[in-house]
Amino acid sequence: MFISLQVMGQEKKEINTEDYENYSVDMADEMRSNGKIYVLVGVIGIVMGGILVYLIGTDKKLSRLEKEFRN
Repeated sequence: MFISLQVMGQEKKEINTEDYENYSVDMADEMRSNGKIYVLVGVIGIVMGGILVYLIGTDKKLSRLEKEFRN
């Protein structure tokens, strides 16, 4: 059974010119039209900002501990 699945998974598929002309992303277009894409970008920005603040705080604490260890 496993051999037959491998063989089926390696079938060649013909590439047409239509495959290169498909530039639309339906999900992104719908989210943009509803205004939800801005909420998504905002949430991603907040998460990235939180990670950045956490890393900066950890770096400051580590620098302080290194300075104490040297003295």
